Amino acid sequence: MESRALLDRLDQHLRRMSARGVLFGQAVADRLGIGASDLECLDLINLKGRVTAGELAAATGLTTGAITGVLDRLEKAGFIKRERDAADRRKVFASIRPAALQKIAPLYQSLDRAMRELWSRYSREELELLIDFAARCEEVFTREIARLRENDPRRRGARPARKAKSKTAGGE
Repeated sequence: MESRALLDRLDQHLRRMSARGVLFGQAVADRLGIGASDLECLDLINLKGRVTAGELAAATGLTTGAITGVLDRLEKAGFIKRERDAADRRKVFASIRPAALQKIAPLYQSLDRAMRELWSRYSREELELLIDFAARCEEVFTREIARLRENDPRRRGARPARKAKSKTAGGE
């Protein structure tokens, strides 16, 4: 198979996989009664253990104001708790409540089992390659998110250009 065709096939599979991941996340978020972005932030908190609003803003590319809203919603829903740093009372950490993990984990059990079964089919070397690939993809996405946010005129206070109103057939 031609190299270009092979890359196109990989691109199509990765795009479909990404779409399925987004849709799965939305289904989980719906079951939990939270937004999909809130769920992704919750996962980032879980992966890190505890985070500040600034760290979460940097990881997501969202503003600290938007992250404050996310944390407010997650705290109100009982998924996270906030704690002041004992050494620096100005710093506030967010972490997942253990009861929240007990509520969330069952929604991922079937997927986790299926993915681990799939991964078990690969050799150690192949898994190392997949881990490297996933890490490099994460780096690319991180850079591209930053690029899109930096070049977003709405984030710099500029307004997008307005579309001109078209004249109707009636000659307005």
